[in-house]
Amino acid sequence: MLYFIRRIVTAVSDDESRYSLELLYNVSRELASALELHTVLQRVIFQSLKYVGGERGSIVVLDDNGRPVDSVIVYGDRVLDNTTQQLRETVDRGLAGWVLRQQQAVLLPDTSRDARWLRRPDDAADRSGAKSVICVPLVARERPVGVLTLVHPIPNSFNQDHLALIKAIADLAGIAVLNARLYTESQRQARVMTALANSAVSINATLRLDDVLNTILDETIKALQVETAALALVEGNNDIVFRAAVGVQAGSLIGRHIPSGKGLVSWVVRQGQGVVIADVKEDARFVPEVEQFSNFKINALSATPIYAQGNVIGILEAINPISDAFDPDALLVMTGISSLAGSTILHAQLFERLQAAHQRYRELFEDSIDPILITNWDEKILEANHQAVNLSGYTTHELRTMKISDLHKVDPAELDANTEGLRAGQTQSYESVLKSKTGQDVQIQVYVSKVSFENLNLLQWIFHDVTERKHLDDLREDLTAMIYHDLRSPLANIISSLEMLSTSFPLEDSEMAQSVLKIAQRSTARIQRLLSSLLDVDRLESGQPIGERKSISINMIAEDALNAVQPVAENRRQSLDTAIATNLPQVTVDVDMIRRVVINLLENASKYTPQGGKIELGAKLTGDWVQVWIQDNGPGIPLADQERIFDKFTRLKGKTTTSGLGVGLAFCRLAVQGHGGRIWVESIPGQGARFAFTLPIE
Repeated sequence: MLYFIRRIVTAVSDDESRYSLELLYNVSRELASALELHTVLQRVIFQSLKYVGGERGSIVVLDDNGRPVDSVIVYGDRVLDNTTQQLRETVDRGLAGWVLRQQQAVLLPDTSRDARWLRRPDDAADRSGAKSVICVPLVARERPVGVLTLVHPIPNSFNQDHLALIKAIADLAGIAVLNARLYTESQRQARVMTALANSAVSINATLRLDDVLNTILDETIKALQVETAALALVEGNNDIVFRAAVGVQAGSLIGRHIPSGKGLVSWVVRQGQGVVIADVKEDARFVPEVEQFSNFKINALSATPIYAQGNVIGILEAINPISDAFDPDALLVMTGISSLAGSTILHAQLFERLQAAHQRYRELFEDSIDPILITNWDEKILEANHQAVNLSGYTTHELRTMKISDLHKVDPAELDANTEGLRAGQTQSYESVLKSKTGQDVQIQVYVSKVSFENLNLLQWIFHDVTERKHLDDLREDLTAMIYHDLRSPLANIISSLEMLSTSFPLEDSEMAQSVLKIAQRSTARIQRLLSSLLDVDRLESGQPIGERKSISINMIAEDALNAVQPVAENRRQSLDTAIATNLPQVTVDVDMIRRVVINLLENASKYTPQGGKIELGAKLTGDWVQVWIQDNGPGIPLADQERIFDKFTRLKGKTTTSGLGVGLAFCRLAVQGHGGRIWVESIPGQGARFAFTLPIE
């Protein structure tokens, strides 16, 4: 505003400067003394016409989404009503819309020479002639809140001084219009909230679905003063079925079906927004063939969607206002009641389902294919289904005299010694062995969770027989051991043969022969690393210690690893960068094992990094440890998977399929932990992953 005032002051004499400052002060005082929106809009226009000049003026007010919500037109000393629709056209297609889109004030000396001026029938050139126009945006908090237009019936009546002055007035008016709009909205919302508060008390007084629907409709009739209120739900193949109605001819509505995609109600459900229709005959969305019933005539209606958990589950209708016209806040009130209705209907439906589910739970409890037992928090068995009887060999009566720990060994570490996890609703799982009455041992997976049973908080124990799975796991371990033990001998022969080829035959003259030989050597080296990792996993899992340790610079390990991975990265056009701190102390490690750890992590990073990506290998000193990390810019790893990726035979499911046995990271973890260090991953999905581990210094 100061900028515009300076322009006015520098452009005119001292007397005129004082006059300009006084009028801006008067305008500011006039605007500050009112809060009602229409009063503020009228004062803005009257003050603008008074000090700038013109025959008429208008203001269009915008909401926070930039849509016209209110307007005022002043013609001379008269204020015109019902002008919002007229001015919306100027925002859509006329000069006001251009000013709002460009955020730029406009001075039109002659409207007949500018296509941006929208002429209506009453403004035809042969009737009113050319004019002079100033149009400026009203801005508050750096956002447009409206647009002000002044019209003079004589072309070239406005000049740049007028434009500067109206800009200054608009600068003052912007915040005043915003405050008035917010005040008006708050007053309206207060009235609406009072009606909704009363409705909420009534609607939430019961959980029986039929009572809930009728209460919603009673409150709708009271709040909107209509003849009839009806409520329909979306069912089956998206047909809309009226489930309740209250008021005049309500019985003729209940049970009526509206086919999916037909009529106004389908439009409301599809668009997810409410409407108020003053005359249904004038609205093409209303289809009399499906919505106008012979014994009930609909003249005007308001309809809003009923939302629950983000989906439209039904529609609320208010039909035929008693006063022949809906209140301006009708749609707002209807929307509020619909919002209350959605959650209340959902709760009533859930309550009925809960009642049915409680009955079904008892039935499913007996029909379950897995043994299920119910205990109290002291482990005393209260209930057992017939599968639990069959597996344990005990009768139901015998089981009710026992504790759950009499059947199997309860792992207190897995079950949370203080039972905090169970009481919070978490499910605990662990493996154990069930002791049957006959003395037979059965391998089981135990799932424990809190349940509500007969209105008590108890524990549910599900036993899943995993004997067959354990047998298959043993077979897989034996098969894996056989494969990598039997592969070592022929692989050694292949490596020796390749070394002999590289030293005994002159291959320097054949680039193809050299390339093929290098590929074969890299592939055999990779197989050898895989077999060594498999052997190390088996050895370390059995508790055997790390082999011979030597002191070595981390730079040497990094250099060997980078050389091994370089061809793979080059094929994928990936860059391998290093960020190793200088003067790092040497580490004491099994050199070959840690070298394979770094290679595994680099290959893993290359596998998941896109073509042309970047991989970084770094190291730094952290206390008595050297921390090594490998950073990629791949898809990242979800938080829920960042622990289990180090489990053996684990591979993450993603958008792309990657090869591998799922033992590389398991080997890395065992190798690092065998040296007394730790390994972890830091990742945000979509922003790459950073694998880090620590090694002991010399």
